Amino acid sequence: MYKKTVKVINASGLHARPGSDFVHEAAKYKSKITIRRLDEDDDPVNAKSIAFVLSLGVGKGVEIELAADGEDEKEAVDALVSFIESGLGEKQE
Repeated sequence: MYKKTVKVINASGLHARPGSDFVHEAAKYKSKITIRRLDEDDDPVNAKSIAFVLSLGVGKGVEIELAADGEDEKEAVDALVSFIESGLGEKQE
């Protein structure tokens, strides 16, 4: 199990297109990947499911924890953290 925390910086958070892009990126890896908000006491959800990712309601400024378990766990988490830190393809204000 490999985990990292990251703050979402893009304006629309993990909603609609950025959320879909995030799930698409997560699906590239074989490991089981989960995501959870650090400001709420909810269980982690499947990061490869758009319905679960959108259900978290992650907006700009929210800290999340990404965790992966499997053969490419470190690569998966590091790539997803980098994708979030890059703004998920959105221009930054």
